[in-house]
Amino acid sequence: MNETTAPGNGQSAPPVPGNPLLRLLRILGPGLVTGAADDDPSGIGTYSQVGAQFGYQMGWTVLFSYPLMVAIQEIAARIGSTTGHGIAANLREHYPRWILNAIVMALLIANVVNLGADIAAMGDAAALILPGSMQLWVVVVTVLSAAAEAWLSYARYASILKWVTLALLAYVATVIVAHVRWSEALVGAVLPRLSAGGAAATALVAVLGTTISPYLFFWQSSQEVEELHRRNHKPLCIAPRAAGPELKRIRVDTLVGMGFSNLIALFIVVAVAGTLYTHGVRNINSSVQAAQALAPIAGRFASVIFAAGILGTGLLALPVLAGSAGYAVCETFRWTLGLDKQPRAARAFYGVIAGAMLLGMLIAFSPINPIKALYWSAVINGVLAAPVMVVMMLISSNGKIMGRLAISWRLRVGGWIATAVMIAAAGGMFVTL
Repeated sequence: MNETTAPGNGQSAPPVPGNPLLRLLRILGPGLVTGAADDDPSGIGTYSQVGAQFGYQMGWTVLFSYPLMVAIQEIAARIGSTTGHGIAANLREHYPRWILNAIVMALLIANVVNLGADIAAMGDAAALILPGSMQLWVVVVTVLSAAAEAWLSYARYASILKWVTLALLAYVATVIVAHVRWSEALVGAVLPRLSAGGAAATALVAVLGTTISPYLFFWQSSQEVEELHRRNHKPLCIAPRAAGPELKRIRVDTLVGMGFSNLIALFIVVAVAGTLYTHGVRNINSSVQAAQALAPIAGRFASVIFAAGILGTGLLALPVLAGSAGYAVCETFRWTLGLDKQPRAARAFYGVIAGAMLLGMLIAFSPINPIKALYWSAVINGVLAAPVMVVMMLISSNGKIMGRLAISWRLRVGGWIATAVMIAAAGGMFVTL
């Protein structure tokens, strides 16, 4: 059996299983959950619209975003594991307060809009395959998610979230039963093409925005801090000798998690392109509408599986969206926080989570069109991501903050390329609009 040294305490960690698959499953954690949460109902709606509107020709955008997503999410994770603090806490300590306030406020707005869109989509999806009204299921999924995040232990909750990622396999099943033109799908995935006009530019920003989202940065960074606390380990800047195996774990976790996320996103684009686009359905306004439209084309089974995937991924995404808001706000005001804390010990943290979910539920019940919110929440995230990424690059490259573990030049180049792409995409959208 192999053994690894526990960061910060010099003691041996429990033996790592000899089976490579079991060893990989043990390594996977924050990166896998973060990546899977990226394919939330908002993301599914975005990918469905892209597939219905452009067919296979924009599949390349999903693969194009993969290395960018890996680079920036690994940087977010390294900030948390190295400093022992999340992104907002590092902003508070080392940068002007107005930058922190502006970013956290924008994050809260984007997350609440995203929550409202996701909750509405989950309610519609549940009503499509289960007895009961959409309004009933909106309340059920909101209460269930908030209660689980507040009352389950961190270890149990993290384990549940890891297994919920299997819900994404619903979209693999959808592709299997759909009639996909694989030669066209392969060309669309590897050959970059972008139609002229504002619609294509907006779709590109929406794909990038739903793939590279600020709430994912805050969540993965803070989850690495939670992992340090759970294992009683010190931040890597204090225990740099443990950095080697720990940073390797983060890299593998992030590569696999983001790879799983983007592969599923490509499956969604291909499934919708091979069914709805092929049959002349060009305008899909939500993930649920995509599920409904699949029934007469690919069969009831495909429709049900697609809707079940919306519900499962939503149960994964709601805690991540609300939790990232909780981390950001409480780090801003130095309030007690953490999923390993009991609600009585971290009232403000769980209050922000509950408040964000409540506001999201109210949006789901309001006259605000959740169909449009699904798409535009991705666009909002795409525009907001750029300034957050700039700040993350400054933090991770700063030796005064990261010590000897400031990111390497390779990761620095990858991070700045990802940041430049998000800036260019957002700028291109505004120009074409």
